[in-house]
Amino acid sequence: MLNAARSRFGVLVVTLLAVLVAVAGIWLLAGRSGEATRKHVVVSGVPLDEVHPPGSARHPGVVVAHGFAGSARLMAQFGGSLAARGYVVVLLDFSGHGANRRPLPDSAASTDSSTAALQRDLDVATAHLRQLPDVDPSKIALVGHSMGASAVTRYAVAHPEIAATVALSLPDASTVLPEPPARLLLLVGALEFPGFRAEAERAAGRMVVVPGVEHISILYAPRTHRETAAWLDESFGRPAYGSAMPSPIRGIAGAAMLLLSLLAGLFPLARLVFGTARGRWPRLMVAQLGGVLAVAAGATAVAALLARLLPTNRLPLSIGGYLVGFTGVAGVVILGYFRLRGPIGPDPAPVTPPGRLRLALATPLLIGYAATAIAVPTHLGLTYAIPGGSRWWLLGLLWAGFAVLAYAAERVTAGNSFGVLAVSAVAVVALTGAAVVGLTFGFVLLIVPLLAVLLLWQAVWSAVLHRFSAPAWLIAIVGSLVVAWPLATALPIIG
Repeated sequence: MLNAARSRFGVLVVTLLAVLVAVAGIWLLAGRSGEATRKHVVVSGVPLDEVHPPGSARHPGVVVAHGFAGSARLMAQFGGSLAARGYVVVLLDFSGHGANRRPLPDSAASTDSSTAALQRDLDVATAHLRQLPDVDPSKIALVGHSMGASAVTRYAVAHPEIAATVALSLPDASTVLPEPPARLLLLVGALEFPGFRAEAERAAGRMVVVPGVEHISILYAPRTHRETAAWLDESFGRPAYGSAMPSPIRGIAGAAMLLLSLLAGLFPLARLVFGTARGRWPRLMVAQLGGVLAVAAGATAVAALLARLLPTNRLPLSIGGYLVGFTGVAGVVILGYFRLRGPIGPDPAPVTPPGRLRLALATPLLIGYAATAIAVPTHLGLTYAIPGGSRWWLLGLLWAGFAVLAYAAERVTAGNSFGVLAVSAVAVVALTGAAVVGLTFGFVLLIVPLLAVLLLWQAVWSAVLHRFSAPAWLIAIVGSLVVAWPLATALPIIG
């Protein structure tokens, strides 16, 4: 009875903490735009987010463009920062990205057809910005990140009326050579791949190295926002505006707190649907870890080679088809080993599994909770995370691929979550190697940190659900959804 009381008290404490963290996260998200007002419109098929500073006077305007696998929401902090300095901002979703239903012509966004599509989208956004009643149409600037940096610099070269351009993490300086835009600021993260800094140095413009950040975190660095605002102020001959900019990390910090609160809520939810915890927290299989790593390395090496040859590469989701083939093949190879040799390490201690009725109730509830836990914080504080059009069935395929790999990892490691994490780590290394040797797109190297974080989160879900003796298939289905959802909604639709 004492243990039961302690368990109920622990669940109550975790629930209260989850609620408090969620409230703090929502408060951070609600105040990220300061006093600016936002409006969403769709113009000629291009989704646009307008951000307006207070007052009815005419202001300079800025178009903000995201990078490959990004969206207007990923750049939303620039709307708040620049609106606080007196700029009207328009953020767009490029073709194939975010809420834009028009496909990007190719997977790499580097062909003539993709370049033309990006320039068309920018033209729509710029023309819309100019006709807004609180914008001075003679004072227009562009800000872009990565793929968006290439797009805005190319556009500025072709449209000399653009007063200033800011390029973050420009991947190729050829867009500004031999004649760069009149006023060009290049920002590059100190922790980015050396090629980005080399291209920034090759471009003819003012370069600033932002310390302590890489390709994604440069978007949230306060130094990035200060340098951008100062460059625009100088370009338009404006004095320092005076208003403090809202913190650019406020939105992502709020999303992280909401994410943590939903993760903490998994334990009381699992107790609600499964009853008292029956399993054990995972223990590190030191003696068997080498075997797990060897099997995972062999399986992922085979998968990295075969995934390039499978018909899944024809799926209309950039990189997504390769990921489906890679995870599916790796999972099947590991399951083949399991069928022949059994689990690596001793069998887990016997526990009473949940009954069929509990599983029937728990399965849809946990799947729905996993979808909410990943989609809501991502959409509110990071990037566009609502599947639309073909993304729904593509999400299903990605989910299936990661679920096969997760299920195989659960079985071959006898449900040990540290072993599952080891398999995930090897998969990340294999994907990195595949990108380096050219088996898949080099862009994979830029999303590897995100993928590693998602797989770590999946391992935490695995540990919690094992505590309640959930079956391996349910753990795999629920955990793999939190990995597949962000990828299916962020990677560009192509066609």
